[in-house]
Amino acid sequence: MTTTNFLRMKKWKMTGIIVLLLVITYGSSMITDFDMLKGLKSIPGTIAWMATNLIPDAAAMENLPKVLSRLWETIVLSVIASTTAAIFAFFFAIFGSKTTQLNRPLAFCTRLIASVFRNIPVVAWALVLVISFGHNVVTGYFALFISTFGTLVRMFVETIDEASADGVEALNATGATYFQMVFKGVLPDTMPQMLSWLFYMIETNIRSATLIGLLTGTGIGYLFDLHYKRLDYGTLGLITLSIIVIVIAIEFTSNKVRRMIL
Repeated sequence: MTTTNFLRMKKWKMTGIIVLLLVITYGSSMITDFDMLKGLKSIPGTIAWMATNLIPDAAAMENLPKVLSRLWETIVLSVIASTTAAIFAFFFAIFGSKTTQLNRPLAFCTRLIASVFRNIPVVAWALVLVISFGHNVVTGYFALFISTFGTLVRMFVETIDEASADGVEALNATGATYFQMVFKGVLPDTMPQMLSWLFYMIETNIRSATLIGLLTGTGIGYLFDLHYKRLDYGTLGLITLSIIVIVIAIEFTSNKVRRMIL
């Protein structure tokens, strides 16, 4: 096959994929009775309503200590779930990586477990765990932990495979033991990138923890749900602004730390 024919075939494939996506989008809008034009026209009115109703007033500011307390609970929960999940994910990634695997069956089982945990949404985990643990912070912790664990295992496996192959091969050639190979060949090369992924998951989990709080009755999500049911839009605006500020601050901090370690 010549280069021209290959490029022409690739172009037709891309065109076909785009047409298929357009057909699926149109079909979905027809099934759900979604009017794209009507949705776009409603945006200015929605923004105007938010600007009018979601402004924290004096009564809302009286709830600021309570909002900050619940927000702090959400942040702590996210950090603890992310860091503990990262520890377990590191060892699973060691066993699941092609570079450091002990044997293929164990590596396959490790990646399979991580895939199952990763592909089930965190909200689904929260709903399942509520049945077992009830509406409390433990449910939120395990929901975040399981989802984060599955994601980090995959990220850590890819990091180890990309960064440590040469170092592991050199250590194996010198007769190093398995644990010497892991802690002297893998860990130094991969730690910066793994820490970068950990900070990313902390950012993500703060946003996820807000949603999980609606289901588990904990953190800032619980407070949001409480005032939403009361139609207390001023406090809802305060909660929303607080979440936005915290997420931006943590993202700024984590980006700065990532630039320092990478």
